[in-house]
Amino acid sequence: MASHEDGQERTEQATPRRLQEAADKGQVVRSRELTTLAMLLVAAGGLLVLGPNLLEGLAAQMRAGLTLDPRKITDAGQLPMVLGQALVDLVVLLAPFLGLMLAIALFAPLALGGWTFSLSCKWERLDPVQGMARLFSWQALLELLKALIKFLIVGGVAVVLLWRGEPELLHLGRESLAPALAHTAHTLGWTLLILTLPMLLIAGVDVPFQLIAFFRNLRMTKQEVRDEAKDTEGKPEVKGRIRRLQQEFAQRRMMEKVPTADVIVTNPSHYAVALRYQPDTMKAPVIVALGVERVALRIRELAGQRRIPRVEAPLLARALYYNGALDKPIPVSLYTAVAQVLAYVYRLRRDDQLNDQPIVMDDVPVPSELRTE
Repeated sequence: MASHEDGQERTEQATPRRLQEAADKGQVVRSRELTTLAMLLVAAGGLLVLGPNLLEGLAAQMRAGLTLDPRKITDAGQLPMVLGQALVDLVVLLAPFLGLMLAIALFAPLALGGWTFSLSCKWERLDPVQGMARLFSWQALLELLKALIKFLIVGGVAVVLLWRGEPELLHLGRESLAPALAHTAHTLGWTLLILTLPMLLIAGVDVPFQLIAFFRNLRMTKQEVRDEAKDTEGKPEVKGRIRRLQQEFAQRRMMEKVPTADVIVTNPSHYAVALRYQPDTMKAPVIVALGVERVALRIRELAGQRRIPRVEAPLLARALYYNGALDKPIPVSLYTAVAQVLAYVYRLRRDDQLNDQPIVMDDVPVPSELRTE
């Protein structure tokens, strides 16, 4: 690929933002061959299904038009009504087939690129110099080569069909009108259907080519990717500030839940884990707050202000901190240890023996695999 202005080559795949910007400008993947193939298939199917009735209806309208009442032709007041009615009948007759073709013409291009709508006006396209440059570009030469190949393939198939179907086509002139019209519709439908076979090959080559060309044209340099990332995610200092604010907000919300705890398990000074347990609504105790160092100190301070019991169990505190999760039930393997802590605290509360002093419980059973020093 050609190098960019700063000397960097476009080696990076287009980012989602780049693809979205291209779509906003109307730059999407399109394959004319795929649309042509779809229209040929639908036209062939429409002629096979609707063709006999369509041709019979056209013949009936022609007969009606050629057998008009002479009085209507000579009456200037009735002639517009006659012609208008004939036009309405023709539109009603052709509406199903034309509607089918219109629908496929509108929706077939969406198979690759989807809908695009852009009101941007590219004035450079009106520049005759750039127009001549596009006319004699490699892209235009490639499109001309594709058109010639398509013409040769489809034309060759059409010639073979005419050569092999010559007796059948000549025989149509010896049939009566109604069978001849049905036979003609059947022949046209199958002819179009056979003509789609080479279009299958052409579309099968063109679709991958258009996809490759589209994504290659949208490739980016490494610097463009870095600039986009900076614009999208912001500067490092801004991101750091956002992260700090998010952490502060999350910590503030966590601290608001400390007063709801039933017990605080500490290390005694480096770790603190606040547990809440409501037997009627909870299957297991839930960690409502946890932290180390300054966060742990703040948890202990809030617990002291609300006179929440504090249990010094170093092994259990570290196990809860490293193996538990905020607002989640405690690990199953710590059920026994926490149950002993809660049972002891409940018993002291019942006997009115709780005070502001921490409760020391060094012998709480903590599984060996959860112990951290």
